[in-house]
Amino acid sequence: MKTDYREATALDVDPIAALHADSWRRNYRGAYPDAFLDSDVFADRLAIWTDRLARPASRRNQYTIVAECDGVLAGFAHTILDDDPTWGALLDNLHVRHDLKGRRVGTRLMTETAQIVIERTPLSGLYLWVLESNTAAQAFYEARGGRCVGRESSEPPGGGTAVTGLRYVWPDPSVLLEPLPMNTGRAQVNAGAKGPIRRGSPPARQEASR
Repeated sequence: MKTDYREATALDVDPIAALHADSWRRNYRGAYPDAFLDSDVFADRLAIWTDRLARPASRRNQYTIVAECDGVLAGFAHTILDDDPTWGALLDNLHVRHDLKGRRVGTRLMTETAQIVIERTPLSGLYLWVLESNTAAQAFYEARGGRCVGRESSEPPGGGTAVTGLRYVWPDPSVLLEPLPMNTGRAQVNAGAKGPIRRGSPPARQEASR
């Protein structure tokens, strides 16, 4: 199966929103409200991705990479450059299609993301948020050199009980350009990057970006 990687366009809005919603439904049960996941999540993600990709000129500091297997969306990664003065670029979303987990799509998306960060903001680090309950994703990031440096809590999309996110950092994103042992890819679950949380973001934006 051939996999290609490219920058997202406005034509990718619907498939990205659908994959994003499916990933949340599969991986965020118990963290995000069931009522939200079972009803409003696709519309919520569609609005976010329409805003991001239909008006790219207004978001020059953001970059979305898609992976395609035989012309069908396999995964995506969305990064906000210069997001934090200490930690650098925010890898705000990283999702891989459920049936393609373990095929290194998430690993390659992280490599492509690191390359963009290095090219556009050479002195920047890279960071992301991951749910404290998502231990499989934490193992995925740790296997790729990520280091947990803190935690924050906030209200999840759709309301409900506060959830805790862990901040994982790569002060030198070039470590993500290095090849990994063949068995490492097996740890690839929902490389559900994200966390629902950004410092200082109001509840409405929490994964308003994930």
